[in-house]
Amino acid sequence: MSSPPEELAGVSTVDCTDMHVLITGSTSGIGRSAALALGRLGADVIVHGRDSNAGAEVVDKLSEEGSDAMFVEADFASVAAVTELATTVREETDGLDLLINNAGGLFRSNAVTDAGIEYTFHVNHLSPYLLTAELLNHLTDDARIVTTASGAHRGASLQLDRIQGDHRLSGMRAYSHSKLANILFSSELARRLAVSDRSITANSIHPGAIPGTGFSRFLPKPLPALVERLDTVPGVTAVADGAAELLFVGVSPRTAEISGRYFAGQRPRSPSDAAMDHDAAKRLWSKSAALLEIPEPLAPPTSTND
Repeated sequence: MSSPPEELAGVSTVDCTDMHVLITGSTSGIGRSAALALGRLGADVIVHGRDSNAGAEVVDKLSEEGSDAMFVEADFASVAAVTELATTVREETDGLDLLINNAGGLFRSNAVTDAGIEYTFHVNHLSPYLLTAELLNHLTDDARIVTTASGAHRGASLQLDRIQGDHRLSGMRAYSHSKLANILFSSELARRLAVSDRSITANSIHPGAIPGTGFSRFLPKPLPALVERLDTVPGVTAVADGAAELLFVGVSPRTAEISGRYFAGQRPRSPSDAAMDHDAAKRLWSKSAALLEIPEPLAPPTSTND
């Protein structure tokens, strides 16, 4: 049996009392595991997902740990739902100390959302972008923002012309593209935060390829059953290990001053060349704001050597 994620992350002695945390996608998988761990460390946790029954179960477990927990339902394919989620967080807390953008998935179809955006890109990137923008002024000084990306970004290139129209990416290609966007978003966010007057950090993580998260349900049959069986194979990343990645970047004193990095195996790693393209990150930032019809959050760095 795997050790608790707080032990795996080396943060079991970190006191998170009085911390307010929002973890999107926390009714199952690594989000749920990280939420429960943060509750054990003393944090008050806002649980997010689409399944109210699963959300209530996580809240009950957090309450048993003494956490002042609540569940907020929101569909990340809906701009209005994400905006409402942010409004609820602002109304229910005095400030947010940790935002973990974890919700997402791999979707087989190349459907579009009501906003006319390719579904995977909207859920995995555009909604975290919007949620972060809506909560920036509610984050406390020294807050941390952690975004769940994936090693699946490797091999993808930013194709903003493929998120609308008749030539959209689908399946695994759309997923890889969205995970590239997660890393580009996080690094650009870090650069913009660095020139603001607040010491908020932003990083992205690769949680590992994890059976038991429900991720495989989006794969074609018979792959879901085969992938889930890997959960019993020694050496395969467990849910607790993925949650530990979130905790390590989210609350470890060792990462308190680090921003703009991509973590895997609890170490800063170099992502793909496409994920380190500053010009692509700026294009993504501007395009995302335009798609959402909002002002670009935060001023960009002015230095040509950013």
